[in-house]
Amino acid sequence: MPAGSIIIVTYNSADHIEACLAGVAHPAWERIVVDNASRDATVARARAVAGTQVIANPDNRGFAAAANQGARAAQGDLLLFLNPDVVAEPGALDALRPAVEAEGVAAGGGRLLNPDGTDQVGFTLRRFPTLTAALAEVLLLNRVFPTSPWNRRYRCLDLDYDRAAEAEQPAGACLLVKRAAWRAVGGFDESFFPLWFEDVDFCRRLRKQGWAIRYQPRARFRHAGAHSLAGLDPADRQLYWYRNLLRYFRKQHGALSALALRIGIFFGMLLRMAAGALGFAGEPGGRPVPPGAYARVIRRCVFGGE
Repeated sequence: MPAGSIIIVTYNSADHIEACLAGVAHPAWERIVVDNASRDATVARARAVAGTQVIANPDNRGFAAAANQGARAAQGDLLLFLNPDVVAEPGALDALRPAVEAEGVAAGGGRLLNPDGTDQVGFTLRRFPTLTAALAEVLLLNRVFPTSPWNRRYRCLDLDYDRAAEAEQPAGACLLVKRAAWRAVGGFDESFFPLWFEDVDFCRRLRKQGWAIRYQPRARFRHAGAHSLAGLDPADRQLYWYRNLLRYFRKQHGALSALALRIGIFFGMLLRMAAGALGFAGEPGGRPVPPGAYARVIRRCVFGGE
């Protein structure tokens, strides 16, 4: 039986999957790829890597469902959920494993690096979103005031990334979990479709049950970032993100917080429409968003009960 199982959920990941699998070739770990109906050569390239178990879904089940599917097929007592655009540096698996060995520790996250080797500050670790942090996000305050106290706290901009530490929410792009802990909370919540906030909710449920989560900076992983989102329609991307944000707040903070967030989303969408009319970029990175996408969020998330 392997010591651990590496579970990689793919969707149109042909450009990354071979390097990802090569980086985690380790005699103590099995590798499982769960593919969500990719339209490119992902499945063929994964199957060409010896020792890789490939589960090819006929349709896109979303990240949470595919991750649970991989966990059920796994044999190891440790489950490493890894994005396909993540490449482990030498020794990363051996460095990450001890982070979860202590009694009462459920999960651990490694150090995510940009392709140039710099830290992915603001992404590798985050604290659980409060209502204040979420409102600052939807109302564009975090973008206008990136060094504000609420944004620094939420995105862990105040942490020393060179030191091991307790964590609230390591990024789901690289998350090591004890199988016993995964079972204890019932795995990922598959209602978070197709992605976003399923990892936040998962870590929140672990912490609510009294489990600890650790960050280990010696476990280094290069992360390209958001490759599977490149082909996602900007309007769908907006809808999925806000819909799952609301789902998380309804579940973890209750109806009143979700109502306050709906109001914030309404005004946030109006601000984004106005910014778009003035020629400002709709998303970080400059990708334009059609005004109809924001109207759709208002219709579906604010008034439609999404």
